[in-house]
Amino acid sequence: MNILVTGGAGYIGSHTCLELLRRGHDITVVDSLVNAQREAVKRVQQLAGREFPFYQADVRDEEALETVFAVGRFDCVIHFAGLKAVGESVGIPLRYYDNNLNSTITLCRVMQRHGVKRLIFSSSATVYKPGVPMPADESSELGCTNPYGWTKFMCEQILRDLVVADPDWSVVLLRYFNPIGADPSGRIGEDPTGIPNNLLPFVAQTALGRHKELHVFGNDYQTHDGTGVRDYIHVSDLADGHVAAIDYAMNHTGCEAINLGTGIGYSVLDIVHAFERVNGVKVPYVISPRRPGDVDAVFASPDKARRLLGWEARRSLDDMCRDSWHWQSMNPQGYGR
Repeated sequence: MNILVTGGAGYIGSHTCLELLRRGHDITVVDSLVNAQREAVKRVQQLAGREFPFYQADVRDEEALETVFAVGRFDCVIHFAGLKAVGESVGIPLRYYDNNLNSTITLCRVMQRHGVKRLIFSSSATVYKPGVPMPADESSELGCTNPYGWTKFMCEQILRDLVVADPDWSVVLLRYFNPIGADPSGRIGEDPTGIPNNLLPFVAQTALGRHKELHVFGNDYQTHDGTGVRDYIHVSDLADGHVAAIDYAMNHTGCEAINLGTGIGYSVLDIVHAFERVNGVKVPYVISPRRPGDVDAVFASPDKARRLLGWEARRSLDDMCRDSWHWQSMNPQGYGR
């Protein structure tokens, strides 16, 4: 199949592109490179041994998207493109709403004109209302605490309404939990700009000496060791989930929300200790005050993904920690910004 991948130079996007190529699909990538690097695209091509079209463009640019669709005849689109930092979204909400909603609307408008009606949407577990019973399944109550989460919530609603208006569409809303890890080659991985917002890049950079210590936010949660528990999933398992979602979308119509997670909750200190043990490194840390809005535990029910997609996470926490360190130690400055 021929797949358009928006945001394909990013962390999850690049790993999904690599998996699509390994499975024999053709791809085209559109990415503005606002929070990604062109080097990631080059490395995906090198790992796959295949080149593919790349367009540096903002998905909100309808004229640029028309050019892409005029050249390629796509069977399906995976839509990763968007701003993605929860904390940043609180400070600049208008930029998040403008970027994430308008990119989705523009993309769907162009897809509709070209008769492309299969879409895999990059959503998030942040759409679940804080405090819902765990594990969260797709019927759990929705509700967000930050603009980033609300953009995902609103895009989901836009896509549901689109399917109601035109039942020929097939949309899969993939709700990710906490992706970590990297391709085992160490050639592509997570390369955040500035101080990382996510746990694993900060852990790896601290082990490397780029940070003096890791801040563990709170140790008085109602968990087995007092630190927050989350569902961490290897990014390569996540990539496999997108391939499975494409297969599903090609054979079904309608709109389905599907969790991609392991169903297992690991605490912050579980991650730190596993990282130290697997990689033989030390990660100095200090306990800091809780962050507003953080909850005790969040983890997925992956049953629907298993049932509809035939997918489940296969890689272990040790794999996640080993591959994260392999990427970071081979690329101390990421892609070399």
